[in-house]
Amino acid sequence: MDLNLTDITHATNRHPVALDAAASAATVASHRLAALSLSDVSHDYRNKRAVDHVSLSIGPGEIVCLVGPSGCGKSTLLRLSAGLETLQQGEVSVNGQVIARPGRSVPPEKRGIGLVFQDYALFPHLRVLDNVRFGLNRLPVAEQKERALAALRQVGMEAYANAFPDALSGGQQQRVALARAMAPKPAVLLLDEPFSGLDTRLRETVRDETLHVLKQSGAATMIVTHDPEEAMFLADRIALMRDGKLVQLGSPTALYTKPVDEFAASFFGEVNRLTGTVRGGRVDTPIGCLSAPGHAEGAAVAILIRPEGLRLSAVEQGLGSDGVPNLARVEASRLLGRASLVHLRVLDAEGRPHHMHARMPGHFLPADDTHVSVALDRQQAFIFPR
Repeated sequence: MDLNLTDITHATNRHPVALDAAASAATVASHRLAALSLSDVSHDYRNKRAVDHVSLSIGPGEIVCLVGPSGCGKSTLLRLSAGLETLQQGEVSVNGQVIARPGRSVPPEKRGIGLVFQDYALFPHLRVLDNVRFGLNRLPVAEQKERALAALRQVGMEAYANAFPDALSGGQQQRVALARAMAPKPAVLLLDEPFSGLDTRLRETVRDETLHVLKQSGAATMIVTHDPEEAMFLADRIALMRDGKLVQLGSPTALYTKPVDEFAASFFGEVNRLTGTVRGGRVDTPIGCLSAPGHAEGAAVAILIRPEGLRLSAVEQGLGSDGVPNLARVEASRLLGRASLVHLRVLDAEGRPHHMHARMPGHFLPADDTHVSVALDRQQAFIFPR
């Protein structure tokens, strides 16, 4: 069933985008280097387009998180990679070998892919060791046990080898599921919302441990999550999806600091939204002026500012860019633990009020109805066409 690089080249040439010889060679090389490649993948459920012409490659040892709102296609993309859905358009390759294209598909158990499901899918009647051994039945019994114990040791669960799943906590079950996925030493690991069933404190601990285990495994890893913070914590790269399309792909830093549109900017955290008009290459806001390169004169724009982009201080300490304080009235302030959230009321040039949030590090709780000075961190402000 394995297909050679000639097949891959032919598949590349069927891509709707015309490629010259150099580009085709580069595409083939990327297939060969990537542990998992998805090329021009689309998938429909009846009349709904769930995945729309998505291409994505994951290198050995790399962790890529798929994020986006519910129904954006991220779980469908994972299931297509695993072989749990029949591929309708495009190709899926593992280590340069095409494992799925329309009409031809390698069975899931022969793809060299490890799976961790949202509910862990452990067999309740089997002990932990036997759960981990389940995918190793082609090996001699002694080697099965050795490989399974090694995987359990890697996730810190060797001492529970003889326990049944119902005797384990949610975090322990998650580790066993991960050990089972890693025991066959797959080239690719796929994790579908692996931490969603854990409480907040346990989730932080388990995902930290999982990150180190995944990096040690050397497998290419795709993780589906709805949690932006979790994706930023785990991922080398993040693939942000919406309506079946890949909106932006890059490092967590790139997606946070250089979002491509309003959706990308707002997905990774709360934003203050303002509107304005470009005048002389700039746009005025109630808390300062922003340059607007690339936007036409007179264009209506949306301005998105992260709460941590508003820096507050006592009135006499903070001045605006023109030397005059940008004042805001405090409507409420709340300590959130490591940061304080301050609700502000600011006035624009026409005297219209705007409600904004500022997030300050540590303990910063000005009294209600007092005034503070606001300085704008322009690195955390984004302008998009409205």
